[in-house]
Amino acid sequence: MSAELSAELLLDAGDHARTLARDAFAPLSDLARAEAMQTGIVVARIARGERPVGYKIGFTNRSIWPLYGVFHPIWGPVWNTTLRVAEARNGSETNVVDVDLCRFSQPRLEPEIVIGLRASPRAPTAEAVYEAAEWFAHGFEIVQSPYPDWRFTAAEAFAAQSLHGALIVGPRRPIEALGKDVLQVIERLSALRVELRRDGVEVAQGYGREALDGPLHAVAHLAHELALRGHSIEPGSLVTTGTLTDAQPLFVGQRWTSRIEGVELSGLDIRTVGESRTSPPVLR
Repeated sequence: MSAELSAELLLDAGDHARTLARDAFAPLSDLARAEAMQTGIVVARIARGERPVGYKIGFTNRSIWPLYGVFHPIWGPVWNTTLRVAEARNGSETNVVDVDLCRFSQPRLEPEIVIGLRASPRAPTAEAVYEAAEWFAHGFEIVQSPYPDWRFTAAEAFAAQSLHGALIVGPRRPIEALGKDVLQVIERLSALRVELRRDGVEVAQGYGREALDGPLHAVAHLAHELALRGHSIEPGSLVTTGTLTDAQPLFVGQRWTSRIEGVELSGLDIRTVGESRTSPPVLR
């Protein structure tokens, strides 16, 4: 008899980089129940002293929906304990950041655009998000899966903290640096290009429009979904808006760098460190 998934099990899996034996737990398809489980994890993390600093939005890139069998965005908190800031080294690069992969289960890398909000958007539109925005930046989200081989339902992904592991944010730039014309700003963010390299070799590229037509559109989608639930994006929050390429598997000993074209943003530079292992420990 399969056991039921629970917030406690998923929090433990995330804390200790464990996977859940697929045959030991009943599949989860009820999104409302998944949201309740994520809320339970939020309560537990706050109770132990962690502080939410914003949100991650996942599956905003429609091109990867068929790869994972998830056909709509999901979201979850980013925490003060999962946020890291990459300091600038010069105009186009940042200091290298070491990422310990032992902290994550089946980690993958996602290059994203991060939006910082000074206020809650007055409406769920890209224009209103621009008015509420204070800064933008390039980020790497480390995502992880407690489910074997990255196979899960949308509800299971949502319940598992929306697969968030960590967020590395590069130097911030004021949103006004993109211009005063809101439509031009929306277009510039949608048209930007990211190039992702592993050990000096380009492995992927993507555009801002991959995130639900653009980063400001993605934040507007989150504002809409939260409003349906009687909530809003808190002033001062950051929102990382979703991967611009497919998520890239991470292994110890790699060097990952990125370059942004179309807007002035520093690229990121990380090294993956830790003990190599063939598979994460399994929780049954």
